[in-house]
Amino acid sequence: MKRTLLIKLTLCYLIASVTMFILLNSVGVNMIEESLIEKKKAVMYEEAGRIAEQYLENIYTDYISSNLARQLRVLDVHLDSRIWIVDTSGNVIADTRGDGTEININDYDETFLENTFYRGTKFKGVFNEPMLSVIRPIPYNYAIRGYVCLHTSLEGVTEEGINYMDMINICYLVFLGFLLLIFLYLYIATIRPVKVLKKAAREFGKGHFEYPLKLSRTDEYGDLGAAIQFMATELKNLEDYQKKFVANISHDFRSPLTSIKGYAEAILDGTIPYEMKDKYMGIILFETERLTKLTTNLLELNSFEAKGMHLNVTMFDINSVIKSTAASFEGTCTKKRLTLNLEFSEKELYVEADVDKIQQVLYNLLDNAIKFSHNDSSIRISTEQRGKKVFVGVKDHGIGIPKDSLNKIWERFYKTDASRGKDKKGVGLGLSITKEIITAHGENINVVSTEGVGTEFIFTLPVE
Repeated sequence: MKRTLLIKLTLCYLIASVTMFILLNSVGVNMIEESLIEKKKAVMYEEAGRIAEQYLENIYTDYISSNLARQLRVLDVHLDSRIWIVDTSGNVIADTRGDGTEININDYDETFLENTFYRGTKFKGVFNEPMLSVIRPIPYNYAIRGYVCLHTSLEGVTEEGINYMDMINICYLVFLGFLLLIFLYLYIATIRPVKVLKKAAREFGKGHFEYPLKLSRTDEYGDLGAAIQFMATELKNLEDYQKKFVANISHDFRSPLTSIKGYAEAILDGTIPYEMKDKYMGIILFETERLTKLTTNLLELNSFEAKGMHLNVTMFDINSVIKSTAASFEGTCTKKRLTLNLEFSEKELYVEADVDKIQQVLYNLLDNAIKFSHNDSSIRISTEQRGKKVFVGVKDHGIGIPKDSLNKIWERFYKTDASRGKDKKGVGLGLSITKEIITAHGENINVVSTEGVGTEFIFTLPVE
């Protein structure tokens, strides 16, 4: 990974550097050269206008005054331009770099004086290289009496542009040095946290969830590190849950299977007398029902997780459902001499929920309350409307739940140490299913319990 990222950053750096260098020394050179030419043309044209004004004094004379000639030579040096004064016939009557040879422009190009600017002027025998020319007429009394022509070397302009580019290239090389440092910083700043995260991910992948992920950053890498650490914690919790799940499911399956196998073998080999057969067949049936309940509950919970819980919401009287559910426990309550007290704030309370799922919740809560209640005690089931909610409570006077177990009772297969002696048939899934159902309705369920005094479960439902 490190080499791959290094190669990518290096390629990006080289491509960006070379591309910019090519652009600067091709398009950039042309742009600078054109800019210099335009600037040179503007200066030369302005100076040509000044010369034309100076020359007006000599319009009616056949010679150039010594003062004007001296000024033209000074301008020649200053502008690095050859200056001509040309009459209307094309004859050059003044030349700052002339050798006395008579020159007529029309002999070279009859249209030359019709232009304002001429790029690439080539007069054989006059110029040794292409020239940039500026032509400005000398007007007098609404007529053109002559022309001022300035010529400068195009190669000189090109050399000036190259000098500019040399300075730009030097600055660009310095910039490339800084850019290289920035790329190196990005490489180091990127690779170091990636290496830490990569090592941590490998350790977590091996199951070492306690491996400390040391990445004290506040940027995106810090957020990613925190997310990976959170993932590791959740994986550890999941692993602990799986171990606990396997241990619990093994225990809850092994116990009834052992009883079923033992009693079945004893009946077959005659160890158990024939007249005792019904008793032990009843035990086998009891354990079979326990396995059936365990399997049903597991399938139901897995169905909730895989597909989500489908609710068939209708309006029904919660008090009526409580009465019918309580009636199903009449035999069990009679055996333990338990009293079920139904306390309703209204004769009828209509709620919007899935009646079958809520009946299952009531069944689970009543089943728990009966299991953990002392003999000759009472269980209260109450309903009360508060605003737009109906509060349903199931309260027993049994063994209670230890304080440190209150947050764990909703976990699958969880059983408090105090309940293990009484809950012989339970599998620790009833409250998990209850929580899932109430949560699916968008409602809440809470528990209040004092060890040795009793427990009360309270859940809410929306009114009609």
